[in-house]
Amino acid sequence: MSSLQLGLAIAGALVLAGIVAHGAWQARRRTPRQPMMDQTPAAPEDGVVPDARVEPTLDDLSAVAPTPTGESVRRVQLDPLIDSIATIELDAPVSGAAAIAALPSTRRAGSKPFAIEGLDVEAGLWELPRPERRYSAFQAGVQLANRAGALNEIEFSEFAAKAQQFADAVGGALSLPEMLEEVGRARELDRFASAHDAQLGFTLRARSAAWSPGFIQQHAARFGFVAGAVPGRLVLPAPQPGLPPTLTLAFDPQAALSDDPHLSAVRQVVLSLDVPQVDRALQPYARMREIAVALTEVFDAVLTDDNGDPIPQQALDAIAQDLEQLYDALEARDLGAGSPQARRLFT
Repeated sequence: MSSLQLGLAIAGALVLAGIVAHGAWQARRRTPRQPMMDQTPAAPEDGVVPDARVEPTLDDLSAVAPTPTGESVRRVQLDPLIDSIATIELDAPVSGAAAIAALPSTRRAGSKPFAIEGLDVEAGLWELPRPERRYSAFQAGVQLANRAGALNEIEFSEFAAKAQQFADAVGGALSLPEMLEEVGRARELDRFASAHDAQLGFTLRARSAAWSPGFIQQHAARFGFVAGAVPGRLVLPAPQPGLPPTLTLAFDPQAALSDDPHLSAVRQVVLSLDVPQVDRALQPYARMREIAVALTEVFDAVLTDDNGDPIPQQALDAIAQDLEQLYDALEARDLGAGSPQARRLFT
């Protein structure tokens, strides 16, 4: 083989190697980034890794409260601040079993939560009826407003019918509030709630390589996120069990449900904070901002708003200032963020 032929062969081999390498590089770019193997997620800065818990649902009036014996009892805790309440007087105590048998089949009046509480004869506390207890009085309540809007006349009428049906079943005398007055209260409360609601979302968009669900989960776990009840949804649990999550991190649920999740390409995730649901003392926005900045670097992503526009540092500072004013306004109305009343109203 002549030197010319040898040179051409070497040059051809180099070109072929370059093409193969370029193809491999392109394929690698298209392959979603994968989690690192045999790597235990680091604990959060406070050293405490939250327990994995199923996130609670918010679409009810109930809350879990401990009794003196340590037993957990679901208490509705109707509140005249956000509920329209009807009283049911009794001539004699009624057993919890009889009360439960008389309860309406649904816990809603239209789009509004509805509940009945009994006054425990021995403890003197209002609670959801329990079969082994006896009650000297009952009260029925319907929520004045939620994110579906204000209580209207049709919903109030449904509430009144359910309350009357229960009262008749337990032999009680029902006393209802005046409908137009309650509907007016509901509209005023709804106006306040609409003006002071806030659900923040930061979108992280991939600059180049996409991410696999495992990659997202592994790095989110470093900040305390655990799997939520919905595919593609990770939650940062609240410090106390049973409360709404502090933050959520969501991505395409189809990617999470894929037969081959490591091949699923995710190009954006959304970090969210439901402001009225989370106690101000937890400083959830500061935590949200910290996590967003850190994940942006790890994911090689751009931090944007819902429209895809990058969020500058000044905008993050402005959001923090606006939130402080919002928190103050909620507290002035006795609806502080994270309170039972706020969690129910902003649902």
